[in-house]
Amino acid sequence: MSASALHDYPASFPVARGMRRHFHFYLGPTNSGKTYEALQVLQQAVSGVYLAPLRLLAMEVRDRLMEAGVPCNLVTGEERHWVPGARHTACTVEMMRPDQVVDVAVIDEVQMLQDEARGYAWTAALVGVPAQQVFVCGSDAVTPICLALLESLNEPWQLTRLERKTPLILEEHAICGERYNRARLKGKLQKGDAVIAFTRKDVLTLSARIRQWGLSVASIYGALSPEVRRTESRRFASGEADVLVATDAIGMGLNLPIRRVVFTTVHKFDGVASRLIGPTETRQIAGRAGRYGIYPTGFVAAVEADELLHLQHMLTTSDSAELQQLPVAANWPDIARLSHRVHTVRIGELLERFSRQTMQSTLFHLASAEGQIALGHLIDQHAPHMPLADKFRFSCAPVSFDKRHEMDYFIQCLKAHADHKRRRLPEDIAWLDSSGPQYLEQAEQLSQDISLYAWLAFKYPQTFSDGELVPMLRQRVSRYIERALLTQAGYGDISRELYVYG
Repeated sequence: MSASALHDYPASFPVARGMRRHFHFYLGPTNSGKTYEALQVLQQAVSGVYLAPLRLLAMEVRDRLMEAGVPCNLVTGEERHWVPGARHTACTVEMMRPDQVVDVAVIDEVQMLQDEARGYAWTAALVGVPAQQVFVCGSDAVTPICLALLESLNEPWQLTRLERKTPLILEEHAICGERYNRARLKGKLQKGDAVIAFTRKDVLTLSARIRQWGLSVASIYGALSPEVRRTESRRFASGEADVLVATDAIGMGLNLPIRRVVFTTVHKFDGVASRLIGPTETRQIAGRAGRYGIYPTGFVAAVEADELLHLQHMLTTSDSAELQQLPVAANWPDIARLSHRVHTVRIGELLERFSRQTMQSTLFHLASAEGQIALGHLIDQHAPHMPLADKFRFSCAPVSFDKRHEMDYFIQCLKAHADHKRRRLPEDIAWLDSSGPQYLEQAEQLSQDISLYAWLAFKYPQTFSDGELVPMLRQRVSRYIERALLTQAGYGDISRELYVYG
């Protein structure tokens, strides 16, 4: 890969470069109506695309447009729902079509440019979405680098900053006082509260304990599929559940009638170590309180006094990030050219070599690819003779390298394709029709397996030939998880001894 090729990243999107695009930035905190304003324009457009950070958000916007009488396709890594005559598409940002011209594009949650694993997809959307009018929504965290990009592309832009529609108030006193001298949380929660933890274990344990206190609970965390998250959010929105217990998974994609957000901790494990949450994510979560049109004011609370001080600091600190360059990732043409130059088809080595390239640009840098590189070495180990193009596709699979079950299933799928053997979906899972919670973790793992299978089925339908059965199995798994969440008993003590239980 030559330095000049890396330097001219925008040229890899020829359709967008041949257009005169106009950008509209709608920037503001949660509950400011920024995405709503952009979607109003999208709804009126002759053709358009909504680029979502999550499959859940793509599904919600597709449903919204359909309800408004606008035919809309849904495209994610796991599914394709085509509507006859539709000229609108709601998709995850990674599924952006750089060759399909539309009138209006909406790029949501632009601050995700800061995400080490996925930020490159927002760079590709900004540089390459082929739309006459591009609406960019999100917080103000990455505005300077975005505007620098548009200036370099000589594309016009307008910037509108919006304010919250309801005030957000941080409560003066922690719910349980000082550390090691806390009153009991029992009796302190109210209908409309969203209780925030950052691990699945803590969410499940809190949910079980709060149910023992006589409150009904909805639970949301990252391991749940979008279908289950929607069901749980509907239970809370309808009043069937008094309290929501959730991770930061509620930070995007769910518009919920939350009166108060209660932080049980301000520490989050980031895959390497526990760290304090920063201003952008604090605002994203806390800002869910005070849903416009339902509550006149939103409230934010913490369990401990020192955590309340941290929230105060984060909510009054500018969330403008020092993002100096936009992340970009390797694509197949990059890897194919590099393979030809260095005479190897080992995908792990190629991804590692590519990651060491230096982009001769002040605007772009190569995104961290540690997970993809590790996956690449694993592919070389278990499928050394697989064609390089297939190796690259498998290296892009939506799996977490640090999760044993996901990796075991990934290797099984990889070997099946390498050996030209059909891989079927699991059958006759008797416990899926039960109502007990004892198989909750297995169901979550099965849900992850289904997601990977669906992703692979679109790329290799001959190997993964049960693609048409995915929706039915996914529905059975989701219904089981929903039943299990109503009765699960948690895991005992909360991490860090967050509470003194009554």
